[in-house]
Amino acid sequence: MKLKDSLFVLVLMGALSLVGNMIGPKNNILEALPGMLILIGISIVGIALSKIMPGKIPAVAYIVTLACILTYPSFPGAAQISKYIAKVDFLALTTPILAYVGLSIGKDLDSFKKSGWRLIVVSCVVFVGTYIGSAIIAQVILKALGQI
Repeated sequence: MKLKDSLFVLVLMGALSLVGNMIGPKNNILEALPGMLILIGISIVGIALSKIMPGKIPAVAYIVTLACILTYPSFPGAAQISKYIAKVDFLALTTPILAYVGLSIGKDLDSFKKSGWRLIVVSCVVFVGTYIGSAIIAQVILKALGQI
């Protein structure tokens, strides 16, 4: 995918996320806009780095590393960046992304069918296992912290 196409998808997902951010947690779009622009900027720089840097390191590795560096407490401006990003709700981000993934899978339904029924069983087991594992970890941590 070209960088221009990646930017288009990121801006589209950002706009949809801002709408979701306004509907769900009732955050003002204008308050969340700087945080969304920061997230889009970090993502596009990470994608660009994955294309120009030697080796086959995935873009997500660059994005996460860059985001961690920019929000590290002793990094100049980290508090301001974190304050802006805090206005963007995580669930508002995931909804359009998951919808995009669903459409992408729907587009490749023929190759999905060729994978066979085993893929569906494995996917369901992975989803259920991940959910149960996450619930157990959350339960243990919240119990240990005295939150429940």
